Amino acid sequence: MTLFIIGLVLFLGVHLLRAFAPGLRTSLIASMGDGPFKGVYALVSLLGLGLLIYGFGIARQQTGILYDPPVFLRHITLLLMLIALIVLVAGFLPSGYIATYAKHPQVLAIKIWAFAHLLANGETVQVILFAAFLAWGVIMRIAYKRRARNGEITERSYKSWSYDVIAVVAGVVIYGLFVWKLHAALIGVPVI
Repeated sequence: MTLFIIGLVLFLGVHLLRAFAPGLRTSLIASMGDGPFKGVYALVSLLGLGLLIYGFGIARQQTGILYDPPVFLRHITLLLMLIALIVLVAGFLPSGYIATYAKHPQVLAIKIWAFAHLLANGETVQVILFAAFLAWGVIMRIAYKRRARNGEITERSYKSWSYDVIAVVAGVVIYGLFVWKLHAALIGVPVI
């Protein structure tokens, strides 16, 4: 469990640097330069992710079940994951209605993903993982609102509904691939 927690703290911690310590981030960029800062940021992120994944596998063998969710929650999870993937894809496209309304679609997609998986998974290590990512998403959304209010970032502006169509089609295709084979291949657990 220790490696899992260290990985989780490293991975999410580095991604919370701007939210909790914007001055530190700015001073690190000023002293190191933008390129080296991004390199160190990427290395710490990858190290955290690696420890998180490796530690998760070990922790699953050591922890028990906190709760046993009813079957109907798995169906809700399937629906929420479809929405999460559509919102995620919308975040990588120029702004359609979905991306504009979501404000920060990738963060919203992660929050939906984490909440959905909390509904369907009651194993201790999974609950810790998904609750941590959900908390991260909430903190990031609050930080984005604060930065937008301070004029540090500009809100997305609507460009075309055609990007929404692309997001829906691509999200449905990715969702189908995950349900069909990808989730089992990447995560080791079939969706259904």
